Amino acid sequence: MILVLRALGVGDLATAVPALRALRAGHPGEELVLAAPAWLGPLVELVGGVDRLLPTDDLGPPPWPVPPSADGSSPGVPSWSGRLPNDVPSWSGPPPRVAVNLHGRGPGSHRMLAGAGRLVAFRCPPAGHRDGPDWDDDEHEVDRWCRLLHWYGIPADRTDLALRRPPPGRLPAGVTVVHPGSKVEAKRWPADRFAALARRLADRGHRVVVTGSAGERDLAARVAADAGLPRSAVLAGRTDLGELAALVAAARLVVSGDTGVGHLATAYRVPSVLLFGPVPPARWGPPADRPWHRVLWAPGGDCAAVPGVGTASRWAALPVDRVLAAVDEAEETVRV
Repeated sequence: MILVLRALGVGDLATAVPALRALRAGHPGEELVLAAPAWLGPLVELVGGVDRLLPTDDLGPPPWPVPPSADGSSPGVPSWSGRLPNDVPSWSGPPPRVAVNLHGRGPGSHRMLAGAGRLVAFRCPPAGHRDGPDWDDDEHEVDRWCRLLHWYGIPADRTDLALRRPPPGRLPAGVTVVHPGSKVEAKRWPADRFAALARRLADRGHRVVVTGSAGERDLAARVAADAGLPRSAVLAGRTDLGELAALVAAARLVVSGDTGVGHLATAYRVPSVLLFGPVPPARWGPPADRPWHRVLWAPGGDCAAVPGVGTASRWAALPVDRVLAAVDEAEETVRV
């Protein structure tokens, strides 16, 4: 059995898809288990190839018993203390034959996988793992995990980002998705600018909906109200992850910050305008060879035009007209 650790969010899972597919192709006869948050379950099903989800919300010691070292001393790893639902057993049986750390560079994530037959991970001497390649802070997230697997002799295709298309559901098709929220507040373009953008898009004939998590419903409602949209346009907190994926897969356009919805647009090749700041899109943005995605990072420019890491204040000043111009560019690539 192969256990893969990626206990993070939507964008993190989406950028790990090529690595997960490579592991599936490289080990077709083995069970592939993904340790990730339970709420990601609908999206894990759309990745394909993952046999089982082990609900894991944070890092902790290994969920399996770790035997003492050869000299009889304890390896210094206490019993499992990670947060799992009460009705889900933390583990049963021996440690996995292979554990793959797609979570980080350690040492916490490395130590969580201690005792596996083989650890595929970046080099981390503090955790006792001296195998593997060195970490590169400036590497794109997709490339990072593909390079890790390549180092261990497992070929991975960085372009293999597509997710399965969910069946049509209760949500409308052909809408323009405006997603103003983000778990990291510094990544949020100002709400009043999102509202102005949504109003201008609606005036152009777009059927605009505003999405977000349950905790972002007030933000979404404020954006919709200021844009003059009906209350029915507020979908924040009204969709699970599978429904959100279906909404994006059938959308006309997506406009969002550096967050999971943007990665869904990339996975489904939906025209998108993604507003990055202050993290550079060279690390988390869509592939440069997909012209229907537009990335804006600083006033008047994009990731290719602005050197260094952007600042939140410069990024927040991004004008609405520049975003509208990027919308035109993204939609034009579809018509060509």
